[in-house]
Amino acid sequence: MPDIKWADFQKVDIRVGTIIDVQDFVEAKRPAFKLTVDFGTEIGIKKSSAQVTELYTKESLLGKQVLGVVNFPPKQIGPFMSECLITGLHRDDGNVVLATVDMVLPNGAKLA
Repeated sequence: MPDIKWADFQKVDIRVGTIIDVQDFVEAKRPAFKLTVDFGTEIGIKKSSAQVTELYTKESLLGKQVLGVVNFPPKQIGPFMSECLITGLHRDDGNVVLATVDMVLPNGAKLA
């Protein structure tokens, strides 16, 4: 990957949010969940999909704080409109581990 400038990184708005609802995304091509994430009063509530059904249950995701890119334009994913990108990292087996924080933060806290 090419080097980027600090100004490039500053364009990406990554915030912490709490997952407040999880639904099965039955229309997805690959197994996925529909997530509703609270990013605090400044950003609000946004929806996203996540292909994390191998490592997470709906119950384990509720209340989890995750890192999300909140300044992407909405993206249509089948019949679902994704409003943010929830970040994660691929394991060697291809499964995604969500990027989280190790201490509770206020929803909307910005990655610095």
